[in-house]
Amino acid sequence: MRWSNRIHWSLSALLVLFALSISLWSTLPLVKAEDNRVAIEPRASAAAQRTGSADRIASNIQVDVNLVLVPVVVTDHKDRLVTGLDKDYFKLFDDKIEQTITHFASEDAPVSVVVVFDCSGSMGSKLQQSRAAVAQFMKTANPEDQFGLVEFNNNAQVAVPLTQNSDEIQNRLTFTQSKGRTALLDAIYLSLDMMRHSQYARKALLIISDGGDNCSRYSMRDVRNRVREANVQIYSIGILEPLFDRGRSPEELAGPALLEDVSQQSGGRLFEVSDLNELPAIAGKISMALRNQYIVGYTPDSTKRDGKYHKIQVKLARPKGMPPLHAFFRGGYIAPEH
Repeated sequence: MRWSNRIHWSLSALLVLFALSISLWSTLPLVKAEDNRVAIEPRASAAAQRTGSADRIASNIQVDVNLVLVPVVVTDHKDRLVTGLDKDYFKLFDDKIEQTITHFASEDAPVSVVVVFDCSGSMGSKLQQSRAAVAQFMKTANPEDQFGLVEFNNNAQVAVPLTQNSDEIQNRLTFTQSKGRTALLDAIYLSLDMMRHSQYARKALLIISDGGDNCSRYSMRDVRNRVREANVQIYSIGILEPLFDRGRSPEELAGPALLEDVSQQSGGRLFEVSDLNELPAIAGKISMALRNQYIVGYTPDSTKRDGKYHKIQVKLARPKGMPPLHAFFRGGYIAPEH
């Protein structure tokens, strides 16, 4: 009896082990298939529409030291965006010498944007519409865009680090109060430094302010040099004050000129607004300009690798039956050294 019981127990144990091994073996292909599915599943991306016959390029533009890529916004005589142009309509010059265009593209690639928001004392009655302008800007943005927020009055501070959650920006602005003076230059400098941590190759600042600088540590020369070094477009909305307001300092009165200087140098633009109700529409227009840019690229001569600043100029041919076109582009670049 004992011997037969042992035999019976041994056979039962073997049958159980055999069943378990078959069960485990049958699950291995499922695990492998699941791993492969995760590894090869593509990341969802925002749809981008073709504009014209320009070739499409990757969202993250990889800029080689031998390649200069120039974002260009084109408008007509009524300041409306012009899309659908071919490469033949563009001529590009480096230090007044025409270059052969080797790269040409147009697409809605994601961009990293820092909103530079004036919350100084003079902005009190303008905060509501300024907040609405930021909301409109983000409403028309690419879903993959990245945003940050710098607020400034007596000092400039990073209110929201770069994030893809635009709600964080708007939630912060809801509680923003106006007070103090205007450290505009410090805010621009700080925002450009933030861009060192941006996710995308395309970068831009959106400045909303009603006046010039009156208490920054950095000078205009410091900021101008920093703008030259940074590959960041600057778009500004300057809220104009009444001409009869004689209580403003010379620095504050020079605000529009300051904003226009840094904006044009970066390849962006200044929009001056006297009617606060126009702020959201202007912000939406800036967002559309970022969405509809041409990327024109060329390979500079090897002698350009000298660490110096080189001026760029873009000229446009007029399409038949159309008035003259205007191009907005970065004024130059600092070449890498050997």
